[in-house]
Order: sequence, then structure tokens, then C-alpha cells
Amino acid sequence: MSSGYCRDLEGWGPTSPNRIDLTPCFEYTILSTLPALLAIVGFSVRTWSLCKDGTPHELGRTKWIFWPEQGAMLFTVAVLLVRAGLIGSEDHYSPASLLSSVSMAVAWDGCCVGTFKVIFAMSLNVFEHRYEIRSSTAISCYYLLSLISGSITTRTLSEVSSGSTTTTLYYVYLGLVIVGFAIEAWPRGKTQVQQKSTASSYEKANIFSRFLFHYLQHLITDGYKRPLQATDVQGMMPPHVKTQFSYTQLSQKWDRHVAKRVAKGKKPFLFGLILKSFGFQQWTYVVFLRILASGLAFVAPQLMSTLLDFVSSYDTETPQPVALGIILAFGMFFSTIGSSIIDGQFNQRVVVMGIEARTALVSMIYRKALKLSPVAKQTETPGEINNHMSVDCERWNHAFPELPFWFSIPLEICIATWLLYRQLGWSGFGGVGAVVLVMPMQMWIAKHLSRARDEKLTAMDNRIRLINEVLSGVKIVKLYGWESSFRDKIAVFRQLELAILHRIGVIFSYMNILFSSMTLLMALVSFSLYATVGGPGFTPGEINSQTIFVSITLFGLVNRPIGMISYIMGDTIGLLVSSCRIQDYLLAEELLEDQIDRSGELPQDHSVAPIEIQDATFGWDKEHRQQEQQVDTTDDTAKGSGTTSADSTLRNITLSVDRGNLTAIVGRVGQGKTSLFGAMIGDMYKWKGTIRMSGRIAYVPQQAWIVNATLQDNVTFGAPFDKNKYERIIYGSGLKPDIEMLPAGDQTEIGERGINLSGGQKQRVSLARAAYQDADIYLLDDPLSAVDAHVDQHLWQNLIGPNGLLKDKTRLLVTHGIHHLSEVDQIVVIKDGEISETGKYQELLDARNAFYQLIQDYSVARKEKDEADCEAETIHEVKMSVSSITHQAKAEKLDEKVDNNADLTEEEAMEIGSIQWPIYKIFAKAAGYGNMLQAVALFAVIQGCQIGTNIWLQNWIKVAATSTHGIGYYMGIYTVLVVIFMGLIFCASYKIIVMACVQAADRLHSKLLTSILRMPMNFFDTTPIGRILNRFSSDIFSIDEMICWTFFDMFLFGASVIGSLVVIATTTPVFLAIVPPVFATYVLVMSYYIAASRAFKRIESVARSPMYQHFSETLSGVSTIRVVGCSQRFIDENASRSDDSSNAHFVWAMGNRWLNVRLECLGSVIVLGASVFAVLARSTLSPSMVGMSLSYALTFTQDISWLVRGMCESQFHLVAVERIDEYAKKNQEAPNLTDVALPENWPAQGRLSFKSYSTRYRQGMDLVLKKVSFEVLPGEKVGIVGRTGAGKSSLTLALFRIIEAANSHWAKASHNGADMDDDVAKKAQLAELEKVEVEEDGGSIWIDGIDISTVGLETLRQHLAIIPQDPTLFVGTVRENLDPFDQTPDSELWEALERAHLKEYISSMPGGLSYEVTQNGDNFSVGQRSLICLARALLRKTKILVLDEATAAVDVETDELIQRTIREEFKDRTILTIAHRIKTVMDSDKILVLEKGRVEEYESPSELLKRKESLFFRLAEQAGEVASV
Repeated sequence: MSSGYCRDLEGWGPTSPNRIDLTPCFEYTILSTLPALLAIVGFSVRTWSLCKDGTPHELGRTKWIFWPEQGAMLFTVAVLLVRAGLIGSEDHYSPASLLSSVSMAVAWDGCCVGTFKVIFAMSLNVFEHRYEIRSSTAISCYYLLSLISGSITTRTLSEVSSGSTTTTLYYVYLGLVIVGFAIEAWPRGKTQVQQKSTASSYEKANIFSRFLFHYLQHLITDGYKRPLQATDVQGMMPPHVKTQFSYTQLSQKWDRHVAKRVAKGKKPFLFGLILKSFGFQQWTYVVFLRILASGLAFVAPQLMSTLLDFVSSYDTETPQPVALGIILAFGMFFSTIGSSIIDGQFNQRVVVMGIEARTALVSMIYRKALKLSPVAKQTETPGEINNHMSVDCERWNHAFPELPFWFSIPLEICIATWLLYRQLGWSGFGGVGAVVLVMPMQMWIAKHLSRARDEKLTAMDNRIRLINEVLSGVKIVKLYGWESSFRDKIAVFRQLELAILHRIGVIFSYMNILFSSMTLLMALVSFSLYATVGGPGFTPGEINSQTIFVSITLFGLVNRPIGMISYIMGDTIGLLVSSCRIQDYLLAEELLEDQIDRSGELPQDHSVAPIEIQDATFGWDKEHRQQEQQVDTTDDTAKGSGTTSADSTLRNITLSVDRGNLTAIVGRVGQGKTSLFGAMIGDMYKWKGTIRMSGRIAYVPQQAWIVNATLQDNVTFGAPFDKNKYERIIYGSGLKPDIEMLPAGDQTEIGERGINLSGGQKQRVSLARAAYQDADIYLLDDPLSAVDAHVDQHLWQNLIGPNGLLKDKTRLLVTHGIHHLSEVDQIVVIKDGEISETGKYQELLDARNAFYQLIQDYSVARKEKDEADCEAETIHEVKMSVSSITHQAKAEKLDEKVDNNADLTEEEAMEIGSIQWPIYKIFAKAAGYGNMLQAVALFAVIQGCQIGTNIWLQNWIKVAATSTHGIGYYMGIYTVLVVIFMGLIFCASYKIIVMACVQAADRLHSKLLTSILRMPMNFFDTTPIGRILNRFSSDIFSIDEMICWTFFDMFLFGASVIGSLVVIATTTPVFLAIVPPVFATYVLVMSYYIAASRAFKRIESVARSPMYQHFSETLSGVSTIRVVGCSQRFIDENASRSDDSSNAHFVWAMGNRWLNVRLECLGSVIVLGASVFAVLARSTLSPSMVGMSLSYALTFTQDISWLVRGMCESQFHLVAVERIDEYAKKNQEAPNLTDVALPENWPAQGRLSFKSYSTRYRQGMDLVLKKVSFEVLPGEKVGIVGRTGAGKSSLTLALFRIIEAANSHWAKASHNGADMDDDVAKKAQLAELEKVEVEEDGGSIWIDGIDISTVGLETLRQHLAIIPQDPTLFVGTVRENLDPFDQTPDSELWEALERAHLKEYISSMPGGLSYEVTQNGDNFSVGQRSLICLARALLRKTKILVLDEATAAVDVETDELIQRTIREEFKDRTILTIAHRIKTVMDSDKILVLEKGRVEEYESPSELLKRKESLFFRLAEQAGEVASV
């Protein structure tokens, strides 16, 4: 081959026998011809791919790049062809040289064989510009290969050639390649094509930008100059990662996988499916990158071994050429850079794959939540579903990058073992054997670690669920003064978490011994064997620098994969556990779509009823129970979660509702009224019979579901905005006066769960939303119970009733009132889960059954009113085509509104700039200053001990030939140093992970929890629950499990870096010359990057909250979303928020790679400096000193990267501490306890006085109560009435000090918003506020002669009793819901339940008082929850009781029973009753009438009814109660 193919004296080679170089023949063939042939194939495949699958971007062509590049390629082809012709004309030409020129010419251009045209670089360039907006990867790679090979060949030609024409032409060729490469790689960000394109920065980046992560450079630069915002990082991640693509790919495969596995009787395997979904091609590329990066890591040690040979040669008579040493030094430099770049590409790809899996799973979890069956909802609570999204899905982000190491670890171990064998012979297996012996211990540790992590997840689930419940019902918690009780309950789960964290910390401490000490243990075993019997014939081996320090480097390389096994196994097992949790959730039962014969259109035949139920039986349980049992009264909101008893059924239901009919459904509490609606919308199981629903359905649940959006958006609910239609509905819903009172009209933001609206307002918004949907069927679940009498009348006349907006629609109305029943078309009476009567009003009266008795007992004489005198106009009288003057006046009025309070929920604050030292101090204080200082000292000693082992080995090498000491002496001292090192590592790990970080986690969580529970109510009004939960989940998780490793890495690698610099500088002092510039560059890169990186992490933290908030919001309104048919809109919104979160994580992760590549390149400079200086000082340095210097230089690259990464990550994770501190520093409400001396048994009388009292919900808002003054005598019963928004509930909140007196000390001290006094832009608002008629002192409230503002909040609230408007239950037993402090014996609890008319029902439940209440109390009806709240009030032996719409959700008969109980049980107590039903307060001693926050009237009912001009008379008249007096 050499004579015929090469025709060169040096032959094939590959290395030249005369020069330190490759042979020309080898270079022409391997470096030129082979890449050209590969390029020919690659260009052809790429062209075919673009023509087949590509889509022209039609944005034009960048001519100033395209034509010069085409010209450069054309000239390159011409030069190569001329060179080939000249070579071929020579007598003794080299076929290898001719072949290289021809193949390269073909690759750059193309050729034709008959009619078959082969297109390569020039033609591919045309297609690339047509289909792609960035430079061609294929062409760029070939340019780079041509440039490298051309440079090597040019050097060779310059040495062996005599300046021939062919050589000159090759130089010209190389110049053209350089020009073409520069054109192809030229940044295209400012070109017309990329300017017009909407593609992400990643899509626009060329291959070199992606390799170096330069596409993030503009963000890094901007972040250094100014604080970055979320909008700056939008649209950065690749499009295939977005939910739209990732969900479609995974969900389709999941559906097929489940069907296939179920058919085979096997359980589906989500984890395996996700891995399989990425496809063979993607996995091949990832594994290739991982193996390539691992392989390159072994190049430097081999070059180091050769370099030590080079240095050693200067102790002989035949020293090697200096050029070889320089080449080896640069070889180490480029190998470390290459390894870094390849590793960066690997990490980029696996991070993208992890995000892709996460986005797909989040979407699958969200969609599943919309379809869960009632039984599935019993096991999958909202808190657990939230954890699937926030914890289990996030594991794919963090743990997925570890999975490909399972492919590379065996290879790394094999390569390292083989290289060790070359160095130490069979003694090298001793070190590997030591590792193998330790592996079972690693497996055992990994097993226990996995179990501990699983236990921690369970404990965290329980803690987050309980916190979520407390936050959802925080107003109730505060009204009852239960903060301490719930703090203790949460603390139980937290202490369990901390105990598990302690166990995990101990396990990790032992793991660190194995991982950190393994290199020394391997060296100890191997060197002992080698020094004793490692030579030929089991003689002592030769101890020299090459053997020792190359082996130590290899031990480090073999230790890395072996040490990673336990970590990777732990992460893999954790990922498997999370995947199984998600899998079980995805396999949970779904709602059966075929239970209801549903049609989206009304029947063509108008005589066909749109609702038809025939002999149907429904249950909340899937299995039909034959035995007759009492129907579970899980009624009203049970359909929201389906978490009810298996016996809760509707039996033998036969019902037909004609088109346009208004049907009323009546019955006592818990008889099955709402369950009937649950059956109609598919939330219950159909056991038998048929049900048909024809037409579009709108649903108004009993507990109004409000989304966090503007009032207008809540009404339109995604439908197109129609102004006339909108205004008609706003009027019909009675919302017009409310909108005029809101700060920014209908553009005012409504908080989560409608927290800034009253109960009546929320219900009317819910009604307006349903009306706006323009559906055919309306299911109205008791919407009138939450509104006042006059509003009830308005809604009936203008919206629901026979003359309302919905008069032509089919309406089913659940109602506990009876005053409208005479006007409905049909009445359905439900009793014990069956329809007992059906018919018109008069028909049922004539039948004289249960309905007749109900009417006789509870009806009142209805007032006969003239339509002309009716206060509420009908919709026909108020035409929406009002005059332009009216519209103008309204517009002017809206313009005058102050918009600054329009946004209730403030955008989440994001800190800017670096993490301040006070944050470090906060963490250090929480961890314990002593612990942190001791840890720093331990790591300094550890590094000294580690350096000591190498110094001892170096000393052994130096004196080995002359020493009189035996091997045992040197290995004995080495063993002592190793054992000390292991002990110190354990102590340092235990000190950091267990003592410091677990203590910090405990204190910071306790600090956050205490602060949150002590926040004033206005904080919860303006802060979404998802945002607070994010602190308790993601941020606490960072503190629990991430910060400890961050500080461990910082201390460990910081000490290692300092130690390495000291060793290198001591060995080669000249090295100190490059330390200042390199160190300055490190500092520059760090400071340049860290500003942007902090912002990336903060943006990522903030971006998660909206996703969790939207998810929580969805879970509480699943039924409404599904019935209205807007599931897809909510799915799209979830996808959008998930993509924003994923994009933020992508930017943060790629920012880390940007830093890592640059740091490792700088580390390579350290390697280059150490090796070059060793070459230059070859005559003065001993090989042992060079070996130690280079071994530390090679580890320095990784150590400095880990150190800087640790410093950056400390800032990232300390963002969690910063965010917790942000809440901990917020102003809290008044203290729970004060030193004011209260009389014994206070309040003993129940005397209540309001003295010129004024209040507002928070600073800067209008007053809701204005100079309210009245007095309630001991034992008096006062009814509080007024229109919606009059201030009735505000009076209750003031009594419990949920809101404070205006301008009082605590009103200001607990305010967390911006101080208006400091804002120049709000001077006009201040001027307006000064005009408000309120005294500087907002007045006071006195109870039994004590000003309640001087009493501790817990003391005050626990000495008052309330039955709240929104009856709230918490997860736990009935006993815990009645008596959370466990202070009352069971006998008293049963007595309270009996008086609340619940004893019979509770005693029938499994466990009685131990019966478990599910999430939100969903296994009790709203009415039953009200009765439990009544039982709570009965248990509190207080002199003052407040009833805030307590009977709104119960029927009139139950209402009467409750009122009778109250009259009997609370006859000696002062009672304040807020009620919509005027009848409820007619027997009160006095009536307090509120109007616009002022006391309008305050007298006995009889006195007020005597005055027909009184407001109370008008309210009673509208309610039909005048004749009853």
C-alpha cells in the first residue's frame, strides 16, 4: 500500500519516522478524503430531508451571505480541480493526494453521472437558505473539519515540500476555506430573515453558538447591565419542547401502551414508555455524546503519562525534542476543552429531554383532573394532585440527566481499569476490587435512601395538603382563633419530615466517606500491593512519579463513575417512584361519557323534552348496593369532588322537563337536590335507567366558583364580548350597583375564590356568567339563598323568572325559598333520594301531601304589588339600547374611577441584584454560626490532609531508592492519613448536612409558617394561594435538600482549589505569573454571569406560581368547566403557563452550561500553563514534582467549575431563603396575647358597643363602615339587614378584628402595601382621601366595658362564637372539626350534634365522631356543614354569638329548627344575626339596618314596620313578610 498508494518515502505511517508529525499519505486519506466522503453522504441526506420534510420560510434570502459563500465554494472547487489536474500530470504522483483533491472538490460542488445529478455543498447551500433561517450545520461542520485537517496538512507540506505549485494551490485552498468558514459562521441576528422570523433564539443559533451557548449571550449581557424581567427570557426554548408537541407525542403513545398492556393482562409502565418515547435516534445521539465525553476525559491522563516520560528523558542521555513536550501540553489543553464542549452538548440535550417529559406529564395530569370519577377523587385529593405536578413532574427536570450515565459508567470503569492495568499491572485490580467490595454497601445505602425519600414525599404531601386547606379556609381559622391548633398539626408532619431529613443526612454522610475517600482507598490498596509484589515475578514494583501520579489521576477517574452509582441509583429510584405515583394517578378511573345520552343541539321537535330521565338510580359509588340503606346526605357540593359515601344514591328517578319550562326542585337539607344536578352533568354513577340531555348546558353551583380575573372576564368566561348582551345581563343579574362601587368598575380584578366579593355578589357573578353563555339548559343550584330579599326579587323578575332574560330557556332551580314557587311551571319534591311529588303549584297543594304541609307551615301572605310600584324594573322596561347620553355619563363615571385598586392581586415581587449578605446571615443564623464555622475549619483540615497524602507519596518516590525504611513504614503513615481523612469527611458532612442544614430547615419553615398564620386578612385577599404554597413546597424543598449540598460543594471545592493552586505554585513558581490574569478572568466571568443567573433563577421560581395557582383554581371548578364546555380553553391556559415555567427553567439550565463551558475552558488554561511551564523547566524539575503538579492541574479544571457552580447555586437556592424572608418580614396583625388584665369569665354579660366606628378592608381603599354607633344590651337579639354591600359582613369582621378601625395603629401597622404618602404620583388620591369624612381615630368597639383593640386577637376570637357565611370543614375527623384543641369530652360533642340536628346522621357514619371529613368537607352538603358550624358555636360557652347568613344554604323547615335551637340554647346570650331571609330576624329584639356603611335604622321590628317609609319596611315588604307581623 505504501509503494502503490502513497508513493512516499515515509509511507502510510501514521507517524513520520523523521519528524514529530503525521505522514502526508495518512493526512490525505484520513484527514481529507474520509471527511469528504462522509460529507458527500451527509450533504445528500440533508438535501433529501429538506426537500421531503422542509417548509420554505419565505422570508427572503440573505444575499450578502449567500452569494459570497457560493463564490468561495466555487473558487474552492476550481482550485482543487486545478490542483488535482497538476498532480495527475506528474510522473510520480501520489494517488492519495489526487484522491483527496478530487473527493474534496466533489464534496464542495457536485457531479453528474448520465441523467442522475448528485448535489452537494453548493446546491445544499441553496436549499438551506430557502428552508432554514440559520447557517447550515452540515456545511459548518465540514468547514471546521476542512480547516483543522487543512492546517495540519499545511504544516506538513511546509516541512516536506519544496514550494511546488500544488503546495501553493493547497495554501490557496486553505485560505478559501477560512473565508468560507467565516462567512458561514457569521452571526445572522441582524439579517432581514432572522429579524422577520418569530423563531426562538435557540432555533436561530448556528451549531457553534449552540456548542458554546452563545445564543444566551444577549441575555447574559442584558442581565449584567440591568435587572432581567420575565418578558426578557420568553420564547427561548426549542418549539418541540412545548406542551403542544410533547403532550401529543407522549399521550398518544400512552393510550396505545395502556390498551396493549391491559389486553395482555399486564400493568402499564409509564417510566419505560417515557424513555421509549424519545426514540432510538435521540437516545443514540445522547449516549454517543455521553460516551464521547467520558472517553475524552481519559485522554489527558494518557498525555500526562507521556509528558512525564518526556520530563524523565532529560535525566537520560537521549532527551526527547522540546516540540513533543509542547504538543503534549497543547494536546492536554484541547482534550480538556473538547471534553467540556461535548459534555455541554450532552447536558443541553438531556435537559431538553427532561423538560419535554415534564411538560407532557403536566398536561396529562391537568387533563386527567378534568375527567376524574367520584371514586377517583376520594383517593386523589387536590393537594396530592398538586404534588404530582410540583414534585413528581419536577423530578424529570432534575433527575433525567443522570439516566444516560448508566450507559457510560460501565465503559468508564472498563477504560480506567485497563489503563490502571497498564500502569500497575495486576495490582491495579486491587484498587478496583476495593471499590467492588464497597459497592454492596452503596447499594444498601441507596436502598435506604430511596425508602427515606419516599417517606419524605409522603410526609410532604400531608403537610402541603394541610397547609393548602388552612390557606383555603384562612378566614375561618382566624375567626375561630385556631392558628395555634393548625400550626401544631402542621408541625407534626414537619417534624416527621425533619426526622427523615436527619436520617437522609446521616446516610449521605456515610456515602461521602465512600465517594470522597475512594481515590485514597484505591491508592492505598493498589500501591501496597504494587510496592510489595507488583513487579515481575511478584517482586516489589518500581515506585516512580509516572506510576504514582498517573495512577492517582486514573483512580480519580474510576472513582467518579463508581461513586456516582449510588447517586444515580438514588435519583433513578426517585424518578421511578415519582413515575409510579403519576402512573397510578393517570390510571385512576375517569367519568363515563356514555352514562348520559348527551346532544349539543336542542331537538328539532319542540314537543320533545330537552331533559328526560327514566327510572334511573344514581350513586356516588360505582358498585350498586342492593340492600336498602339510608341515602347519604352528601348533597350540594359533593358533586365537586365526588368524595362521598357509597350509599349516597338517588333512586327511581323519573323526570321530564319541557323546553322553556322553569322547574323548581325543593326538599329538606341532604335529600338529594344537588345530587340530581350531579347526575345530570355526569358527576354521579348511573346504576340503572336512562338519562338524556339535549342542548348546551350552563351550571350555577351552590358555592359560586370565581376565577382570579376581572369581573368582566368572569362574566364573559372566554366568550366573545358583546356589549349590548353584556349590559343586559349585568342589569338582569343586579350587578350594576356593585360595579359602580368597585374601584375600577368591571375591570376590577377579583381575587382567588372571589375573596373581595360578598357571598351574594359572587353568586350573581356566577349567574351572570351562566346567562352570558346563552345555553339551552340552565341548572341553577340555589343561587337565591345567598342574596338579600330585594336582590332576590330583582333576579327573579329580570333574570330567572317567567319574565326574565332566561324566560325562553329550560331552567331547573334548586331553592329553599317558597315565595316564588307559585310562578314556576313545575315543582319537583325530593325526599330521601326519591322524587316524592311532581306537578304544578296548585296541583301539589290540592294533593295535600308533604308539599302542602310545607306551604302551610312556612308560607307567608305574599304582598300584592302593582308592577308600577315595583322597585326592580323588568328587563322589557329597561331597554339596553339606551341613549348616547346615558352611555356618555356612564363612561365619564368610569373614567373618574381610580384605577389603582383595579388589580387586587399584585404581581409577585421579584428581588433584583445579588443575594445580599443579610440573606447569607439569615441562613447562617438559622443553621447556627458555630456549625458553619466548624464546617469551614474542618474542610480546611481535610484539604491539608489530602495534600499531605500526596506530599508523602512524592517524598516516598524521592527517597525510594536510598531509604532504609521498609514499605510498611511509608504505607503505614499513608494509611493513617487516609483514615484521618475519612473521619474528617464524615464529621464535615454530618456537621453541614445534618446539624446545620436540618436545623436551618426547621427554623426557616417554622418562621415562615408562623408569619403566614399571623398575616392580616388583607394579605390573603391580594396573594394567590398558589404563590404562598410555592414558598412551602418548592422553596422549602430547596432549603431541605439543595442548600446543604450547595454549601458542602462550596466548602469542599473551595478548599480543593486553594490547595491545588498552592501545590502548583510551590512546584512551578513561574506558574504564579498566570494566576492573576486567570483569576481576574474567573472573577469577571462569575460577576458577568451571576447577575443574569440570579434573575434566571428568580424568574423560574416566580414562573411556577401562576401554573400552580391556575391548577388549584381549576380543581375547585372542575364541574363548571366541564359542563360549560370550556375545558380546552383551560387546557390551553395550563399549557401556556407550563411552557412559561419550562422556558424559564430551560434558560436557567442553559445559563449554567454557558458558565460551565467557559469555566472549564479557563481551567484548561491552568492545565496548559502547568504543563508548558513543566516543559520549559524540564531540566530543573523532578518528575515527581511535575506529576503532582499536573495531577492537581487536571483536577483543578473540575474543581474550579464545581466551586463557581456551587457559588452560583448558593445564590440560586438562597433565593428560597430570600423569598421566605420576604414573607417573614411582612407586617403582621395585632398580637395574639396582650398584658391587658381581663375580668374573669370575660365577657360575662355580652354588652356590645360600637362607638363612631369606621373601617376599610385595607389602606388606600374606601370606607366600608362609616361612623357606626349603636349599643347591644346583654342578652339582646339583634338582626342586621341591608342591601348587598351595605356592610353587614364587614361589621362581623370588625367585631373579630379581621379588619381594624380606620387609621388606627394596627390598621397602619399591619398594612403591607406601598405607603401612598411616599408616592408623588398619588398626591391627587391623597387629596381625595382627605375629603373623606372620617375622624383621625376610626372609633372603637367595646365588649363589657373593654376596648377590644387592647385585647389579644386569640383571646378575643376564642371568647366569641360565629356561624360563618361560608361553612368550612377541614380534613380530619368530625371530632377534630368540632374541637381542634381536644378540650371537650365526647358526651358534650354528641349533645351539640343533637341540638344541631346532626346526631342521627353522624352516628350512622362509620366511626361516628371519628368519621373522616374529606378535602373541603366535600362528603357533607353545604347545609350539613352549616349545621356542624352551629354545633361548633354550641360548644363555645361565649356570651356573644354571630350568625352570618348561617341558614342561607338550608331549607325553610331546617331554618326554623335552627332558629328554635338558637332561641332555646342561646337565650341568655347576645346574638347578632345577619340574614337574607327577613323572616329569620323578625323575632329579634332589635333590627339594625345598614345602608352604604352607615346605620340607617336601629329599633325593634314592630316599631320599624309601623313606619312605611322605613327601609326595613320596604325590605320586609319585598320579602312578603309584612303580613306576618
